[in-house]
Amino acid sequence: MSGYSDPHPPAPSTERSLNGESAIYAGKCSDCGFTAYTKPMKRKAKMITSPNLDLASREEPVFSQIVQLIQSSRQQALETVNTVLIDLYWKVGGIISSKLESAEWGDGVVNQLASFIARTQPGQRGFSRPNLFRMKQFYEAYRNEPKVSALLRQLPWTHHTIILSQSKRPEEREFYLRMAAHERWSSRQLERQFKAALFERVILNPPKVSALTRQIHPEALSVFRDAYTVEFLSLPTLHAEADLHRALLEKLKDFLLEMGRDFCFVGSEYPVQVGGRDFALDLLFFHRGLNCLVAMELKVERFEPEYLGKLSFYLEALDRDVRKPHEQPSIGVLLCASKDDEVVEYALSRTLSPALIAEYQTQLPDKKILQAKLHEFYLQNSPDGEDAPKER
Repeated sequence: MSGYSDPHPPAPSTERSLNGESAIYAGKCSDCGFTAYTKPMKRKAKMITSPNLDLASREEPVFSQIVQLIQSSRQQALETVNTVLIDLYWKVGGIISSKLESAEWGDGVVNQLASFIARTQPGQRGFSRPNLFRMKQFYEAYRNEPKVSALLRQLPWTHHTIILSQSKRPEEREFYLRMAAHERWSSRQLERQFKAALFERVILNPPKVSALTRQIHPEALSVFRDAYTVEFLSLPTLHAEADLHRALLEKLKDFLLEMGRDFCFVGSEYPVQVGGRDFALDLLFFHRGLNCLVAMELKVERFEPEYLGKLSFYLEALDRDVRKPHEQPSIGVLLCASKDDEVVEYALSRTLSPALIAEYQTQLPDKKILQAKLHEFYLQNSPDGEDAPKER
């Protein structure tokens, strides 16, 4: 009888290649001697769903909540450590100041103190001779300033060393303390604001706002500035409005830091439709503190009075069609390359819109010139017979 048989079959594990695939020996024909191989059967893989994966997916919101708690607690722990550290530096600075003022110690004793701490507290950093004298300076700068005592614990020590080393006057120190705490500047951002002479610019050039802005948004004077420094855009001297617009969007994070932490970006070339016609607002923001939309129009030329008409039109459209019931009336900002303050004053005196005129500066200002102007400003505004506030 014909068929496949093999009195001495090979081991079941014997395999060959069949069309590039593995084949298993099946048998040998007793009539013709043909050896047969077959492909192994492929079993479909079963999809196994782990109950643990399903549980993780269902409980992901709770997991995220726990992660947020961990992150929040970590931040609170860092803030607590900073508070303890600042209190420690304050107390150490107070002891050193008292000893030096009473002539119980000379400067050489501070060297001995630094060596003693290094010897008895190995691995303890931050108590070198220069840093001990910074603690003394820190204590002496604020010991008679109770109104800033709460602010001192909100900033890290690095911020304090920057403010102490670069501020000329007590009011300047207080200004940067408050700004750094409110804006949550990093040490790098704080350094930049000193280079940009923010204090001098704020004192010498308060923002130019309309009367209606003062009436509706009295806090606007502390929110907006007369000029914004945008050296980070790296714009050439000659640039078009499209170049300015594009650069601001590319460096939006830096621009928001320059404007202030309560500004939120809403849109670019924001569409406004009135009477069947389409318009586009250059930039639209929202200010959380003022609770209102802030429309910004960009101009790479000098301010011209007619620019206010278009801005007022946009503000009316926003208030009618975009503003939500709980929000305050919108504010408009004309950001120009330059402006004549007298022309700005005339233009804003009769406008019925909450608007302000500011300029952008593509380079950091000359701080020495501004400091000289500030000194002159103090002399002119101090009572007769009194000098300007002393520099420290």
